[in-house]
Amino acid sequence: MKKFWSAAGLLVSFVCAFAAQPKTLYRTDFEKAEIGKVPEDFLVLDGGFVVQQEGGNNFLELPGAPLDTFGLLFGPTESNNVSASARIFGTGKGRRFPAFAVGLNGVGGLKLQVSPAKKLVELYRGEEVLASAPYNWESGSWTMLRLDVRKSKDGEFKVQGKVWKQDAKEPQAWTIDYTLMGDLPAGRAAIWGNPYSGTPIGFDDLSVSSILDK
Repeated sequence: MKKFWSAAGLLVSFVCAFAAQPKTLYRTDFEKAEIGKVPEDFLVLDGGFVVQQEGGNNFLELPGAPLDTFGLLFGPTESNNVSASARIFGTGKGRRFPAFAVGLNGVGGLKLQVSPAKKLVELYRGEEVLASAPYNWESGSWTMLRLDVRKSKDGEFKVQGKVWKQDAKEPQAWTIDYTLMGDLPAGRAAIWGNPYSGTPIGFDDLSVSSILDK
């Protein structure tokens, strides 16, 4: 009987763990996308984004000019309990550096931005900086960005972001951990690029997942 309950307990634990896994709502690695175009399911807000190929890898590229802020929306419309991630490439030139971000909740929503000129990771809501943390970015490398939004209770959200180099292990600790008071509108995920260095910015492995309400 003891062995039976042990087996039953393991089965319940397995089922619960399986049920707790995040659900992927959207994902693209551009491998099936047409070179020289932008996927039709994207909403380009501004910028000359096109799919490019290098070393057998397809990715979305934002050209190095003009020097402004550009972005696009992707994935389903969500408001909370959602995670967005992307792999982003950039290069500095002299004392000029790009800035790039992944976002949630639409155009004026949340944005986790790597700002190499400031040596910071910054959390924005619209144009307002909500929080920041030190980060030493490496030029000419792919950087992983992940932004999570969970609803804690009515009028309160837990906003967490991570940034790490592609070849490194994902850190357990959050780079940004912020409690947001107020309301968050439903909106699509986003990527943003500021090619201040005059060099292109690459985007790949865009993903949106549902996450548990904690």
